[in-house]
Amino acid sequence: MTGDRALILDFGGVVTRTLFETHDITERTLGLPPGSLTWRGPFDPSTDPLWVAMQNREITERDYWLARTSEVGRMLGEEWTEMQTFVRRARGAEPELVLRPEARDAILRVKAAGLKLAILSNELDLFYGFEFRRRFPLIELFDVIVDATYTKMLKPDPRAYGLVLSELSLPSEACVFVDDQKKNIEGAEAVRLPYVHFDVTQPAEGYARALAMLGL
Repeated sequence: MTGDRALILDFGGVVTRTLFETHDITERTLGLPPGSLTWRGPFDPSTDPLWVAMQNREITERDYWLARTSEVGRMLGEEWTEMQTFVRRARGAEPELVLRPEARDAILRVKAAGLKLAILSNELDLFYGFEFRRRFPLIELFDVIVDATYTKMLKPDPRAYGLVLSELSLPSEACVFVDDQKKNIEGAEAVRLPYVHFDVTQPAEGYARALAMLGL
């Protein structure tokens, strides 16, 4: 039956390539010398104590990215206080460069099969800005976008998962949720929402698992 199942995706890192993966683009766009950005997050935690602190829940994801935003701004002699400034300046002119090829393929397969698509994000517009989202490739294919920028219900709050399920008009067992942050996966587990803990270093594997769980 058409629309009887849904793929629910986190945005940053799952639909998009991470900023860790695009340091070369960022440096070139901002006019920074190659190798200026050394923090590699999950790709090499030894380079990134701040990332380790976030994984240990000593700081929030928002704290992490606001710190990196401020740091890069200082490299340019500027004061950056909003994540969307970083994104817009680094790669906002070409949102298509950010879309993961694996995400594109999965989104098109899900839509072609007649299933529903949703985004469940803690900071879509907060980090990326409304204009970035408006121009992002394939965004019009999503049936539901739940963004804590507006709802103020951040994953892993059970209400965030409940809201996206309500807007999809589907039970949890009919959906698959994909996120790269362990705490958000634990939140999905708590509300019995089937999930894939997405590894940004192995995106093809994560999407293959999610599609298989949906019978695709």
